[in-house]
Formats: sequence, structure tokens, C-alpha cells
Amino acid sequence: MMNHFMFLAVLLHLRTAYSQQESFVFPVTYLNVHKDLALQRLLVEWDVGKSAHDAELVMSFEIQVRRADEAIVWTEFLNVTLDKSGKRLRWMWDSDLPLEFYPLPPFQLWEEYTDAEIELHWEQKEKEIELFCQAEVWQPDGKAKLYNSSGTQLYRNSITLGRLQPYTSYTARVRCGAAKHFWRWSEWSKAHPFRTKEIAPSGKLDIWREIKPVLRGRNVTLFWKQETGFQANGEIISYEVTWEKVVDRSKPKHISLSSDHNSTRISIDNHPYRISIKARNNVGYSHPSVMIIPGAADTEKKLSSSELKEEHVNGTGNGILISWKPRDKSDRYIIDWCNFPMLQPCDLQWKRFGPNTSSALIKSAAFVPGVRYNFRIYVSAANRASLLEKKTGYLKELPPRFDPDVKKVELGYHEVTLYWDAYPTDEMHPGFLRGYHVYVSPVQEDCNLKGSKKHVLAGGSVLCKFTIENPEERSYTVKHLMSNTKYKLAVKAYTGGGETPIINFRYIDTPTDSRMLYLLVLFVVVPSLIMAVCLWKMKWVKDCCCPVIPSPNKSKVLSFQEFKIGSEKVLKLSDCIPDTLVLDNRAETKKLHQQSLMSSMPTEDKMDDENLSSVYHNENEEKSFTSTPTPQTHTWFENFAYSSHLAVETNPYKAPETIDIGRGEPSAALYQPQYYLNILNGAAASSPGEAAGRKNNLRYISQTDVHCIGRRL
Repeated sequence: MMNHFMFLAVLLHLRTAYSQQESFVFPVTYLNVHKDLALQRLLVEWDVGKSAHDAELVMSFEIQVRRADEAIVWTEFLNVTLDKSGKRLRWMWDSDLPLEFYPLPPFQLWEEYTDAEIELHWEQKEKEIELFCQAEVWQPDGKAKLYNSSGTQLYRNSITLGRLQPYTSYTARVRCGAAKHFWRWSEWSKAHPFRTKEIAPSGKLDIWREIKPVLRGRNVTLFWKQETGFQANGEIISYEVTWEKVVDRSKPKHISLSSDHNSTRISIDNHPYRISIKARNNVGYSHPSVMIIPGAADTEKKLSSSELKEEHVNGTGNGILISWKPRDKSDRYIIDWCNFPMLQPCDLQWKRFGPNTSSALIKSAAFVPGVRYNFRIYVSAANRASLLEKKTGYLKELPPRFDPDVKKVELGYHEVTLYWDAYPTDEMHPGFLRGYHVYVSPVQEDCNLKGSKKHVLAGGSVLCKFTIENPEERSYTVKHLMSNTKYKLAVKAYTGGGETPIINFRYIDTPTDSRMLYLLVLFVVVPSLIMAVCLWKMKWVKDCCCPVIPSPNKSKVLSFQEFKIGSEKVLKLSDCIPDTLVLDNRAETKKLHQQSLMSSMPTEDKMDDENLSSVYHNENEEKSFTSTPTPQTHTWFENFAYSSHLAVETNPYKAPETIDIGRGEPSAALYQPQYYLNILNGAAASSPGEAAGRKNNLRYISQTDVHCIGRRL
């Protein structure tokens, strides 16, 4: 057994060597003991007062080495002569026994229970040594807690352990050290497992429900779990479920379920009910958890009045964020959801939040990408819960599993219309359908259509991409295509997770646009032909559409010596070279002369009597004559070459020899040409044949050699 030693240096009475006086005692002013464990040696260093050094006294020291139990193991006397240098005194001792000592570890641990504490006991071999001990207790969460003894222990080896949880397993161990002259702890004792005693459960169960209407009542599925404040304090052996009507307080119904249950279903009518659930162990029951199931009429009224719409929520990578509008006078909010929506039962989960909360991040190890989770938010007040909002979302959206099924394609010269069936949007879909993408491109080249975006495939080819943001759309028309061209198309549905790669294309051929050929002929060929014909017949067209009208100023009739009356040129008869009028029939001359005399009548009377008209003759007119006598008619020729703006007061129809020249003008006979040459037709001829012959012999020659239409300039 290793021993613990205590060292004591005693300064004895000293006597000087130079006199016979009595000895003087000097106190030790400094003492230090050092252990060299490797050599098992003690090094002692001490000193006395400065006056002893100054006196250079011869001193004797008695040194004793004792154990902690006061037993002396070594005594030695040391004589030393001091000097004025003040050097400290030293002594070295080699021990045959170990220089260290600490107790053996405790053993045989056991515990005693009280109402709220445990007394931990053990045995110790050192019976006559006063010890100080320490216990280490490992809790269920893996954390350790240290308990120290309240005082030194000589005959009583125990520590009180407090604040332990009921019916909980712990592990303890103990170590001790010398209460006096403590050097180090002993080794730990062996671990000692123990369990605290069982008491009645504390706290309440966290309970929830799911209500489904049935014929003449409702089926209520009840769920429960141990919330944070609940302590089983023992082994739960059963759950007690009780329900009763709220109004008439009829005899309650009760069922007891074993500890392996966490849900049950009961059937109730349409009245409001009060339901309570509590846990039981071998000692007692927990406090009951209570909820009120409203009457069916009240529930239907609330749901129908709100008409809640399911809103979309988004995942954040490690959970799904839910938010809601807070309500006044609420105790708390409850959110429920299914961890496995596609299974039955779906593993219904719920979580409660305080009245000042309006959002929560719902986390679950069961959440996986591509699965839609439905959340219902309830507001609770006085143990009554009512539906507040509904949410649905994904931890992470994935692309659609398949493409829309294009059922019909309508082709146009420059457009194509695609029709597809309604795309499924149920809970099996791996994401919320956001819309569609239509891809199109010519087979032989890249696409560049108006209103589209470029989409580059992995191979480098470029497609035109059109986005349809309405998921309810069932058709789309791609415009601005070229006729008689082969195109490839694809329709893809997309979600918040994107879309799958394009693998399959649909190929189409736009028809040839015959309307373009028609327009080409109408606007190019026909005008070209018309222009060619017009150029070919330009002179004929010009003569027909725009005949040349002779100008009197350009006529040869004005090629005479100037003679003016006022500002007007006057044509002398002698200077005039008139057109030639040839009459083969001499009798016609007399009649013409008579007709000229008749021109002296007023113009208006003559026009009324004779019913004048301008007639233009050509060679074809003679074919219309018959042997039937015709009434007497007049033929008038308008000779534009002789028109003059000169106002003549005399009768323009008088013969030249009848013109009055007795005025005081120059002695020159003025001649005014007639505007019209009135030829009496048919009077001088005895037959239509003679008249026709006469007309054929009548020639009118213009000075400009141009035949003009008979009208006044």
C-alpha cells in the first residue's frame, strides 16, 4: 500500500560555540519540501532570521519525517555554521518507503430511495482516514452530473443524489481523497446502474382529431402523443378515452386502450361532444387532455361560409414554410398534415403554436422531393378548433413525368395550331403545373420566329421557344411560318422544378400557298401584260383617249398680214386661203345661196324652226339610205379653223357681197367666216341615191389636215 507522508522540520535550541551562555532559539522563516519521485528523495530547504547569519552562529537542527497518522519514520540532527551571505540551508533524504499516498477506490455501491432523492452508499478500506468523496451520475441524455459529499467522512460513506427524474435509469460511480493534506483522487469505483422509483404521470397528452361525416353522424379519429411537458414517470400501461355530450351531460362512454395504441376511432351523432384522454401507469393517471367536437350543423356552416381555397406553399430545402393570418381571441394554432399522403393510414401529424405566431417551418424526416403535402391550419379557443386555412406544397418540385398528348394538328400556309388533352394536376403530379412550352424549328436550319425566345439544344441546334403561362390552355397557334417547309415541333409541360429534356419531335409540312401565286399573277403578270399592250398600241391609245385638238393659233389661217381692229387681228378676205368646199351639183349652189339669205333671220327663231343639230358624217352613213323619201334635214359643219373671237355686228351669215363697208374704217371688205355651214340635205336631190352621191362629192378639208370631233373650242 502506498503511503502519504507529512514532513516537519523542527528548529531546536541553539548555543554558540564561543561562550557558555544559554542557547538561543531562532524561528524558521522559510520552508520548502520537494519530492523527487524518480529517485524517491526528499529535498528540504529552509532559512532562519538575518540576525543569525550576521552573528555567524553555529546552529543545530532536528529533522523528523512522519506519516500522516503521526508515526515518525525518520529523525536526524544537522549542525550548520551560518555565514553573513544569508545562504539558505538544505537537507536531502533518500526514503526506503514510497513518498506518495491516496485511498483505494470505493466498492460495493448501493442506493436507498426517499420521496424525491436517492442516498448512494459504498464501502471503503481506509477505515481510520478522513475522506472527501465525489459521485458522478450519467443521465439518459448522455450528460454527466457531479455530486460532492457534504463533509468529511470517517465512518459514513454516502452521498445524497437529488433532482433525478422518476422511473429513469441512471449510472453512478464514486471516488475519494484525503480530507486533510489532500493530494489526489482515488480511482473511480465500478459503474453502478440504478433506476428511480415510478410515480403517477405528470402533464397532459397532446391530442388531435379528424372528423368525417357519415350517415346520421360522424366518425371521429382521435390521435394522441406525449408532448414536451408530459412525463410518464413510469411505464404507461393504458390510455383512457372518455366522451360525452356537451349539452345534456348524458352518461359518458369510456374505452381503455393498451399502451401500444396512439389513435382510435369513435362514432358520434351530430351533437357537440366533449372528449378527454389520459395516460395511466402502475401508480396513477395523468391529467386529462380535453377537446370539444362542435355540432355537425356548426361545422358545416363555418366551412360553407368561408369556402376556403387551397393555397400553394414552397419548400425551403429543409422544410416547408407555412404562414397564415392570425385571429383575435385564440389560444393557439394547430397545423396538421400527413407524412405519407399516398398511404392509408397516412400517418397524420400535427403541431401546436402559440397565439402570437403567424408562420412556421414544418420539418419532417419523411418529407421527400416530388410529393405533394397538404396542410390544414386550425385556430383553437377554449378547446374548440375550427379550420382557418388550407395549404399545399412540395419540399421540392420535380419536372413533369410525361409530355402533353397532342391530339390534333391544324396546318395553314403560314401557321400551325396544336391541340392537346387536359394535363393532370392531381396529387400524383410531382409539381405544380405552371404552363407549357412549345418548341418549333425548320428541319434544315435554325429557327428565328417573331415573338419567340431562343432555346439551344445539347447538340447546338437552335429552337424557337414559346411560353404558355396558363396551365388551363389546351391549344396554341404558331404563326409566321414559311409555306412549303418541313418543321419539327414539341410541346412540353413545366412545373416549378422545370421540364424534362426534349426527346421526341412531331414533324409537319406546311402546304404551298396558292394564294401567293394568284397574287403574283394578279399584281405582277397582268400589269406587265397591260403595260406591254399599252406600249405596243401607244399611238392608237393616245389617239383614242387623248386626241390632238388643233389650236387656232397654230392654224395657217392666221398666216396673214396683220390688220387689227382694236386689239384683235382681222382677217382680210383677200388674205384668206379657205378650205375647199366643192359642190358638184350647180343647183346646190343656188339653194346654198338661198339658205345663206335665210341666215339674216334671228338666230333663236331659226334654231327653233329648223331644229338644228350637229352631225358628223363618215363614209359608212351612205349605207343607211333607203329608197323611202325622208324629211328635209340640215347638215352643219363646224370649222374650228375659222373660229374668231372678233365680235362682228353684222350678220355672220350674210354673203360676202352684202357686208356693209360704209363705215369710216379702212376701205377693205371684211369677211367673217361662218361658224356653221348649213347644207340642205335631200332638197336638191330627186332620190336618196342622188343625195348620197352629192354628199360623197362634198369634201371638207382642214388647213391642219387633222380630222377633229365637231365641238366648239
